[in-house]
Amino acid sequence: MTTQPDTPDTHSPESSPTADARAAELERLLAKARERYEVEFETLTVDDAPLEILQIRNMVGHLDRLIATNAIKDPLRDLPLWAKIWPASFLLGRFLRKLDPAGKSLLEVGAGCGVTGLIAARYGFARVTMTDVNDDALLFARINVLRNGLADRVEVRRCDITTARLDARYDVIAGAEILYLEDLHRPLAKFLARHVAAGGQAMLCTDKRRKAAHFLKLAGRDFDVAEQPVGVKSTGDDGQEERRLFLVHRLTPKRTGAAPAAPAQQA
Repeated sequence: MTTQPDTPDTHSPESSPTADARAAELERLLAKARERYEVEFETLTVDDAPLEILQIRNMVGHLDRLIATNAIKDPLRDLPLWAKIWPASFLLGRFLRKLDPAGKSLLEVGAGCGVTGLIAARYGFARVTMTDVNDDALLFARINVLRNGLADRVEVRRCDITTARLDARYDVIAGAEILYLEDLHRPLAKFLARHVAAGGQAMLCTDKRRKAAHFLKLAGRDFDVAEQPVGVKSTGDDGQEERRLFLVHRLTPKRTGAAPAAPAQQA
């Protein structure tokens, strides 16, 4: 990955009212992000095509400030895990290209800064909706959509899977590293059952070291579950290359007569 300056760029060669409005919105959102964090764009290369992803600069320093102000009560909930480019997000995004994406809708849950959804949009999903419950994650995701010129097919909206009943079903629901909180397993399984379209599927990717058995047992009531191990090389937090094993879980609805996918509505 390479670092880019955090100056607005909608990647559009032409000026138009729509392009100008999106450039202004990108500038406004970037200013908002800079009020809270030191930020920079990192370039993520997907099949030789770059995506620019907004990141917190000097994450170690940021974490030190959180610790100094006693802001971390529950590490799994209070740390900015949403800001990290997780290998599982990249892996799942690339895996989605196998699903014949043309004309299909995709919902990403627990999107964080939006890596999986952005890759999915690049691969040709007709409509991508990226969701999270963290306001800063939604901010970064919106910035990334605009920065990469994908606002015509990607929307970002808040969605709490424990309470949400959306107005559409989706051909694909995707999530990377969203199984780390066991108390969310049951509501996630119910959410997927309500929102995967007939003939659709949910695709979840997680590090094999994480415990997914509890969730898969719950999901097995409504879905046929298959998993595929995928080994990848990645760079650890210490900067050293390591080989890690991930599992891609494919959940296909057992039920019949479910409603077909409906277009995702604008937030």
